[in-house]
Amino acid sequence: VQLVESGGGLVQPGGSLRLSCAASGFTFGSYDMSWVRQAPGKGPEWVSAINSGGGSTYYADSVKGRFTISRDNGKNRVYLQMNSLKPEDTAVYYCKLFTGRLEYWGQGTQVTVSS
Repeated sequence: VQLVESGGGLVQPGGSLRLSCAASGFTFGSYDMSWVRQAPGKGPEWVSAINSGGGSTYYADSVKGRFTISRDNGKNRVYLQMNSLKPEDTAVYYCKLFTGRLEYWGQGTQVTVSS
């Protein structure tokens, strides 16, 4: 299993970023996928999830209405569109796969929201 995130960077408050996670080494379209973030000095925080077919999505209250998760099973990719970013969204964002027995994380991509 390999999960590779990209798309992070420095953005001003109110700005937008689109994160991408490229997946390989497993049958991508058979599994739900999640995004998790970890801010400096804090524990991991679940952000969003999408079911295997892409028809059901879930969000933490802290990002609901601002973030949108999506996936392209033909490209083995999951995305996180982040709008109206706030300084408290600053964190390393990880793509996560849970197979029901094992958990896999990517290396993460840094998102910094600052003026």
